[in-house]
Amino acid sequence: MTDLRIVFMGTPEFAVTILDSLLQHNYTIVGVITAADKPAGRGRKMHTSAVKQYAEAKNLTILQPTNLKSPEFLTELESLQANLQIIVAFRMLPKVVWQMPKYGTFNLHASLLPQYRGAAPINWAIINGETETGVTTFFIDDKIDTGEIILNEKIAITKEENAGVLHDKLMHLGAELVVQTVQLIEENKVKTKKQDDTKTLKLAYKIHKDTCKIDWNQDLPTTYNLIRGLSPYPAAWTTLYNEDAGTTVKIYTTAIEKSTHNLKIGSLVFDKKTIKVAVPNGYLNVLELQLSGKRRMKTIDVLNGLQLKETAYFS
Repeated sequence: MTDLRIVFMGTPEFAVTILDSLLQHNYTIVGVITAADKPAGRGRKMHTSAVKQYAEAKNLTILQPTNLKSPEFLTELESLQANLQIIVAFRMLPKVVWQMPKYGTFNLHASLLPQYRGAAPINWAIINGETETGVTTFFIDDKIDTGEIILNEKIAITKEENAGVLHDKLMHLGAELVVQTVQLIEENKVKTKKQDDTKTLKLAYKIHKDTCKIDWNQDLPTTYNLIRGLSPYPAAWTTLYNEDAGTTVKIYTTAIEKSTHNLKIGSLVFDKKTIKVAVPNGYLNVLELQLSGKRRMKTIDVLNGLQLKETAYFS
């Protein structure tokens, strides 16, 4: 058995669960590398990452470099004398960092590589209507998400679940896979395989505001999948025109209603409890939404304080 000294690199809540699982399995974490604190919100208060908050509570050594190639950081990292590095939702590492430990540096990615390489694999799997995805551990190389695969595990995607639900499922599945991977390294039983780049690859580009804008001219499944693939964050959005200049509306949950109609695309059909949007081949029933400056609410609650005109529409 190899005596492992692990440096863990990560930033969001997704990474916290994996770090916690490693500690629960009594692995030695000699250092945690996470994003630097930065001002956020209207008050511009300093925001610390979820991983930093967790690491502080566990009295772990924390490094927050702004430059991963700086001599100061490299000296600090080397002083930790780690022989394995684990990366979960961090950032691209320079070669001098990922080559440093004796047993290498491996990453956990929330897809079945080589599919959905990139920043937002969970969102894009749902947006593209996939019925399965998974998690993969692989050794880092000099490109993004291209290294040799250690382990992977599949999971089904249901037609109803959104990105938030899938995120949590993959987070817990990923924690199990990381521990399995560490055990293989510990026992010197790792066997890797190269990624198959001969098939058509779907990429997981970073999500931008334009990505989130709803095009109501798309067919029912495409729009439905976009909305659930962006829910709860960053959320799909549209503009509501209600005899005014228009206001931004985020839409979180919808249901498909197939039917024929002659309404203009984006038109709203509503009563005191429901809002339906006319799209090709039917309607999308809006179940949860958020008006600009308001909180997320169920449609029936929004309608209690919103007077929609007969000419109201989404665009």
